[in-house]
Amino acid sequence: MTLVVIHAAAPAPLLIAGLLWWFGSPKYTDVGYQPEQPVPFSHKVHAGDLGIDCRYCHASIEESHEANIPPAQTCMNCHRSIKKNSEALAPVRESYETGKPINWVRVHKLPEYAYFDHSVHLKAGVGCTSCHGDIDRQEIVTQRETLSMGWCLDCHRHPHQHIRDLTETSVTDMEWQPAKGQYNAAEAIIQEKELSPPEDCAACHR
Repeated sequence: MTLVVIHAAAPAPLLIAGLLWWFGSPKYTDVGYQPEQPVPFSHKVHAGDLGIDCRYCHASIEESHEANIPPAQTCMNCHRSIKKNSEALAPVRESYETGKPINWVRVHKLPEYAYFDHSVHLKAGVGCTSCHGDIDRQEIVTQRETLSMGWCLDCHRHPHQHIRDLTETSVTDMEWQPAKGQYNAAEAIIQEKELSPPEDCAACHR
């Protein structure tokens, strides 16, 4: 009987370790994160149905290391005329009139000890969907990827499926998919631009 109990209990540490690993991993804790925002902004409506380019609101993403949150002025460029009396847009109007920023809840956030440069990735030809997923179909912005170190390193080691030819498409093209011959096309771009995605610690931990 004792041997039966020992054999039955033997896998328990592995099971416990596996459960701790899974429930503590970014795939469980971070993917699917969908906080409530102070204004019900729909990317599906703006980026999807209306086809507004991401750079209209996130104007500095090609030049800055971080993606800017658009000020109320950007929203009011349209909403002075469109749904100008909407109750849902009251915080936007208040922000525009007072100059006090809206307290948006950040969805995609790396740890403070990790450095990420939006502009470098976009200039290399990595599009918005590679990290943010189907953002143009999201009523509420949701984290689609783990944004973990392993996930980033996997792309740095094998970037070909994410590298776009920016002479033919845009980083904000939501319908872009790797085509036949993508590896060779991306390799040519990598050679032309002399891209060398770093894998050393100092690249992201500065």
